[in-house]
Amino acid sequence: PAAERLRYILGEDDEPPNPTLFTEMDTLQHDGEEMEWKESARWIKFEEKVEEGGERWSKPHVSTLSLHSLFELRTCLQTGTVLLDLDGYSLPQIIDDVIEKQIEDGLLKPELREKISYVLLRKHRHQTKKPIHRSLADIGKSVSSNTARRPVRSPAAGAAFHRSTEDLRMRQSASYGRLRHAQSRSMNDISDTPSTDQLKNKFIKKIPKDAEASNVLVGEVEFLEKPFVAFVRLLPATMLGGGKEGPVPTRREQFLFILLGPSGKAKSYNEIGRAIATLMVDDLFSDVAYKARDREDLIAGIDEFLDEVIVLPPGEWDPNIRIEPPKKVPSAEKRKSVFSLNEVGQMNGAAGGAGAGGGGGGSDDGEMPEVHEIGEELAWTGRGFCGGLYLDIKRKLPWFPSDFYEGFHIQSISAITITFGGLLGDATDNYQGVMESFLGTAMAGSMFCLFAGQPLIILSSTGPILIFEKLLFDFSKGNGIDYMEFRLWIGLHSAFQCLILVATDASFIIKYITRFTEEGFSTLISFIFIYDAIKKMIGAFKYYPINSDFKPDYVTMYKCECVAPDPANATSFDASAPVAPNTTNVSLYNAINLTALDWTQLSKKECLKYGGSLVGKSCKFVPDLALMSFILFFGTYSMTLTLKKFKFSRYFPTKLRKLISDFSIFMSILMFVGLDVLFGLNTPKLQVPTDFKPTRVDRGWFVFPFGK
Repeated sequence: PAAERLRYILGEDDEPPNPTLFTEMDTLQHDGEEMEWKESARWIKFEEKVEEGGERWSKPHVSTLSLHSLFELRTCLQTGTVLLDLDGYSLPQIIDDVIEKQIEDGLLKPELREKISYVLLRKHRHQTKKPIHRSLADIGKSVSSNTARRPVRSPAAGAAFHRSTEDLRMRQSASYGRLRHAQSRSMNDISDTPSTDQLKNKFIKKIPKDAEASNVLVGEVEFLEKPFVAFVRLLPATMLGGGKEGPVPTRREQFLFILLGPSGKAKSYNEIGRAIATLMVDDLFSDVAYKARDREDLIAGIDEFLDEVIVLPPGEWDPNIRIEPPKKVPSAEKRKSVFSLNEVGQMNGAAGGAGAGGGGGGSDDGEMPEVHEIGEELAWTGRGFCGGLYLDIKRKLPWFPSDFYEGFHIQSISAITITFGGLLGDATDNYQGVMESFLGTAMAGSMFCLFAGQPLIILSSTGPILIFEKLLFDFSKGNGIDYMEFRLWIGLHSAFQCLILVATDASFIIKYITRFTEEGFSTLISFIFIYDAIKKMIGAFKYYPINSDFKPDYVTMYKCECVAPDPANATSFDASAPVAPNTTNVSLYNAINLTALDWTQLSKKECLKYGGSLVGKSCKFVPDLALMSFILFFGTYSMTLTLKKFKFSRYFPTKLRKLISDFSIFMSILMFVGLDVLFGLNTPKLQVPTDFKPTRVDRGWFVFPFGK
């Protein structure tokens, strides 16, 4: 039985555990006369697919396999080539050894040697690497039809699929005719060292340092009559830089699975590739793959995997639904203990119950996936004083210079400061206005970035702070307390508490705060933004109502005049108030007698300022500023959403699409501000002072803690 054979293979030796396997699956893509291997999925513990459209990765999820693909994989390993502990140092050498073994076993015709080698040594393109030249014609072609580049073809394609197959056969024939001349270029496509894109790939950080790689290559070609299958385990430490997404060296072995087959079964080949990739990251099967001595040991590993597989009825589950990674999974030791206890029966009995207990959190043997592990930043240091601060400084010191020169990056320079200055001024009666918000953010942000080293924290005022300031101002006003003095003491108290938390290393307790808190605040901030935007928009319609009574045919009847006030009240005005420059009488600053004013030349605001009255039907006329404000408001919002999704479109190169998406808000604001300037309407805007002085004239910059 398979379980008994595995018990003999795995044994109970004290050998160190095998390294973690990083598995990558590449699919053969056809583009005209050229072919290349395109990364389509990857596994560390769970599966990540290239999303529809081929522009981004999916979230990690549990692999869902078809039972038929597992049986087909078993057949492939039974009939294909299995090379264990192959002495290979480069991919071309490994390919030559595999092809030679196939020819020796009578599985491959000798005349197909060069064609197989040509296909397997094609360039590998990863999800992080885009083609250098991508014309608009290619983009349009990929939008209109993905037939030539899509590895999974629908069986209902009919005649169209037949025509594409004939075209593919003709292109491949022409390509193989030039095979002799292209062989040297084929060898150059595969590099034994990692490329620059691989070294810069951020995904490498997710791969454990001692990880080894497993590559799966699947594809279809026209010249084969039966599948070309090979499973290879390498003996020396081998670096196949061109075949993996990250530079993952191997210490003992590296696994390679190849499946090339006749055209028309690409979907089946893809599922078989996913099956072997899922098996390679399975703790039990990976141990079997490392210690297998022959083909039968691998078959036993698959049989034991099939014994543990749970089948879902097709009518009760949608395979397109992705299962989130569980918090706890049954450990490999628990599964191996079945063999050590001589329980050679199927594991769907007692072992299934244990697995269920581990998954439900009832067992202490369940292991947390590595993605959920707590980093050293949130661990208790045990030092008596400022232990966490010491480790933070030690960890940040190598990157301290980059914190300065990265501030001159184009994305950092062009990022605009978004503040709640206008809203905060309304909530606090301008005790904290726009100028105070800018100055406070600049000073606190500079100090924080220099010494704290946490650039992801929002430094300016946020939604919850706005609510707090509003409630605090209302409380201070209702109880006769000086708001700014009260706010100063609250800030000093908060700073003192933070110093105590840092000194006692108590900041590690943040690891007990769940995402519910973060999402709650995020939802609150979102609602505040939405509520304030709608409130401001409604206020604009109230202050600048739409003139539904305006009749264009009677414009000659509309008139508005400024009438001088009663002479008895002629001296009751603010003579020091400034007057617009277009006023004819320039001596109004020192005017004493209002009768000297030319009331017909005064503006609406000046007329009301000096006690005059407006007479006429057009005096209440207001341009449709509210409607224009709504157009600007809705247009900015709509364009921001459109540009944000632009990186998933098919237009322009990838870098340009990403740049447009990253600066979607900035570009939308600039565009509609320009539209507002073009129309020249006096729409309501945030008033930013031009002078460096407090918003309120009755207070200075410094707030005294004990009053003046």
